[in-house]
Amino acid sequence: MKSCLLFLLIFFSALSAHAQGVSVTGTVSSAYHKETLPGATVQLIMLPDSTRTAVGTDKDGKFIFQGVQPGSYALLINYLGHQPLSKAVQVQQVAVHLGTLTLVESSTLLKEIEVVGQIPPGTQKGDTTVFNAAAFKVSDDASAEDLVTKLPGVTVTDGKIQAQGEDVRQVLVDGKRFFGEDANTALRNLPAEVIENIEIFDKKSDQAEFSGFDDGNRAKTINIVTKKNRRKGQFGKVAAGVGPDTKYMAGASVNFFDDGRRLTVNGLANNINMQDFSVGEAPGGGMRGRRRSGGGGSGGAGISTINTLGLNYNDNWGEKIEVSGHYNYSNNHNENNRLVFQDYFKSTFYDQQNTTDSYNTNRTENHSVNFRFDYKPNDRNRLLITPRLSLQNNDTYSSSMGLSVYDQNPENEVYDQAILTSRNNSSTAENLTYNLSNDINFSHRFNKPGRTITLGLNLNKTLNDGENYQINDVVDFQRPEKSKYLNQLITASQSGFTWRGNVAVAEKVGEFARVQAEYSVSNRNQDSERLAYDWEENDYTNLNTRLSNSFVSDYLRQNGKASYLYNTEKVRVQVEGQYQVANLQNQQEFPTDYQLDRTFHNLLPSAQLEYKFSKTKNVQLDYRTNVDAPSVSQLQEVVDNNNPLRFRVGNTGLVQEFSNSANLRYRSFNLDTKRVFTFFVNATKTDDYITNSTTEVNLESEPLLRGLEISQGAQLIRPVNLDGSWSTRAFMSFGQPVSFLKSNFSVNGSMGFNKTPGLFNGEAFFSTSTNYGLGASLSSNISENIDFNASTHSSYNVVNSTLTLRAQQNNNYFIQNSSLRASLKFWKGVIYRTEVSHQYNAGLSGDINPHITLLNMSISKRVFKSQKGEISLSVNDLLGQNVSVQRVIADAYIQDVQSTVLQRFFMFTFSYNIRSFTGAAPGERGRSQRAPGDREDRGTRDNQRPARQGGGRY
Repeated sequence: MKSCLLFLLIFFSALSAHAQGVSVTGTVSSAYHKETLPGATVQLIMLPDSTRTAVGTDKDGKFIFQGVQPGSYALLINYLGHQPLSKAVQVQQVAVHLGTLTLVESSTLLKEIEVVGQIPPGTQKGDTTVFNAAAFKVSDDASAEDLVTKLPGVTVTDGKIQAQGEDVRQVLVDGKRFFGEDANTALRNLPAEVIENIEIFDKKSDQAEFSGFDDGNRAKTINIVTKKNRRKGQFGKVAAGVGPDTKYMAGASVNFFDDGRRLTVNGLANNINMQDFSVGEAPGGGMRGRRRSGGGGSGGAGISTINTLGLNYNDNWGEKIEVSGHYNYSNNHNENNRLVFQDYFKSTFYDQQNTTDSYNTNRTENHSVNFRFDYKPNDRNRLLITPRLSLQNNDTYSSSMGLSVYDQNPENEVYDQAILTSRNNSSTAENLTYNLSNDINFSHRFNKPGRTITLGLNLNKTLNDGENYQINDVVDFQRPEKSKYLNQLITASQSGFTWRGNVAVAEKVGEFARVQAEYSVSNRNQDSERLAYDWEENDYTNLNTRLSNSFVSDYLRQNGKASYLYNTEKVRVQVEGQYQVANLQNQQEFPTDYQLDRTFHNLLPSAQLEYKFSKTKNVQLDYRTNVDAPSVSQLQEVVDNNNPLRFRVGNTGLVQEFSNSANLRYRSFNLDTKRVFTFFVNATKTDDYITNSTTEVNLESEPLLRGLEISQGAQLIRPVNLDGSWSTRAFMSFGQPVSFLKSNFSVNGSMGFNKTPGLFNGEAFFSTSTNYGLGASLSSNISENIDFNASTHSSYNVVNSTLTLRAQQNNNYFIQNSSLRASLKFWKGVIYRTEVSHQYNAGLSGDINPHITLLNMSISKRVFKSQKGEISLSVNDLLGQNVSVQRVIADAYIQDVQSTVLQRFFMFTFSYNIRSFTGAAPGERGRSQRAPGDREDRGTRDNQRPARQGGGRY
């Protein structure tokens, strides 16, 4: 009987194995490097019908085929710079492990560049998307930014790098912070040639990474993994250029890497609107119109003279201490002429429109320092200290003329213009702001697996002092007796101190589950004083008590939270329940003394689900609730008459906002087809949303405005709490190599919807804005000598408001941006670079040119025996069409803004690439260091990002 049962067991096991298939695994290594090869292409070919299945090796050079049926197979392995390897494989009913398969380096140069198939673009590992740098070819002097913007799902929107639909908030290099939270500067200071691979993920807070419990504090992060042979040496770029009309630019960015010790120094001085220096910048400095937002192709709005200096430092002080720090100094002088057009949804006067023409100068000097001290005495304890300091001095001057008109004959199809008011304004302001903060966190693991405790303390001190001398001359054409002339000095001082302490204890409650209890207490104290002095007897001596106020706000919160976490290789579930008691105390000390005390009780649930369909495909769902207290400027009931036609006051009766938000993320990376797909959607509903109440009627009876001259068309704007705020946004991206073009193609789409409540003359209304976006890009993958990136993005915006009086009023608008950036390397180091961008605007103000074409180009010649030097002649905005146009959707009107921009200029530039690495690169066999244009074999991709805590089994 037992023999029969054993026979049946063996029979059904064999039958099941035949039906489900078995696995075939192995590791690919290099005979010359003596290292494993990540990114190798492995094909399993069934005999005799030649059915093929392909996979790529992971970061450790390992590969796996799942569900392989019994039979005879041929295994074919290809890797750049190595000879193909083929091997016969016989699969039966048990898993096949092939061990380490060694590839031999190609013996000739022709073989060295021969590629069978394509290098896999990357893979998906849980919530981390990993891209192979070698699969995205760029020019030999490209920066990390040039490489990153070729990746599927990565775009530049309003001057900011976005990945998978979200702003990139920080960049790591081999897992270490690089230039703090300045992602753009970090990407522009690293050459693309040192990059092995690029990881994109949502980085959790330090406490969450240690405990494994996600606290919702995430930052979209790019981790640059460098090649091993590029982690010791000096590399970077220096450049200087001059042009007609005293145009100039001088900059440098140099990296000193010595394995764990790394120092980066960068600096820039120019008057061509360059905000920072880039190692991938085309000679001439003004190329690549991506300096900042505002629509301008070369530096955005205004003409700027800029000086910057930056230092970034990373090091290991012994085996237990890791430190990093960043210092940045900037001095920016900007001059700008602005033309602002405002079209009101609704007003007491039919079809009211405002036009303001202004001249502005702004000088900003900024210092910022941050430091990170990470002490790990052993594997059970960790002390993390992160102080930050910023200091900013700002001086501004503004002179403007404004006109407010309306249609005095609504029955006539032609706009019958009548003038309401005119306004001349000038102001001179000085403002000083500093911020000092420090985070201290201690974490400890007990001997019992899964038991941890974390302690945290956050301290933050802010101070803002400012003076504003302003003159306003308002002429009321409807009621001349209400015209007014104001000459005032406004002094404003705000100080704040915030602290927060928390303790969290976690315990294992099963093989895959943990629980955590957390208590936190925080306090935010803000003190604000605004004093207005009228000009009297040749001095600002008369205190205007109607426009002055002294105010203190104190916000104390206590939170108790319980969390449950279930985590396996396939699924991760976390649910939390949080109870919060918050006390908001407001006290006005001048001109009258009164207090307001409110206590809020809130239950704040949250939940997260992550499911891994496979190693390359996963989905995440997050739901969170949150409360947000009003700021002191929103609470302070003092009249701000900087614009006498739009008075602003605070509201001490404001309460907390309460929001519900949900996020869905899906990521997929198909290794067989090399297709990358990401999807992201967010929805947020906010109750007691802080919005504006606008009043135009009976302003003379408003208590805070009594005694002030009120002109026709003037408004009083006060923050209020209203329900009905909704916002949602969806983003999708898809990318795939195009073999016959030797290029990478990607497409992305987005849709956003915002619904904002408001009050107008006591009547509730809603403003809605719907945005539809579609973009596509094609980037070359041919060689370092031919590099191009063509892209287009269209955005259609539908704007509606229940305030609109005119059924025929059309506020919809369409914007399309298309660009082509190319670099062609010719004979003996001659390089031609060009950038062409076209912007089409439809539906904006009638005097705005709907077609804007920006054309930049340069011709360069590499010099010196090493080819590291380069001389260049460049022209920016050859057609002289550069403009800055921006549309803003406000609560009661639509606003179009045109600004001064830097137009056509020429530059003659010399630049020098610094490349000095210790030891020969793989494949060089002891030769001297290569020139920037030479190609090297890819080093081992070795993920330096700190390991996630709390993942897998406990």
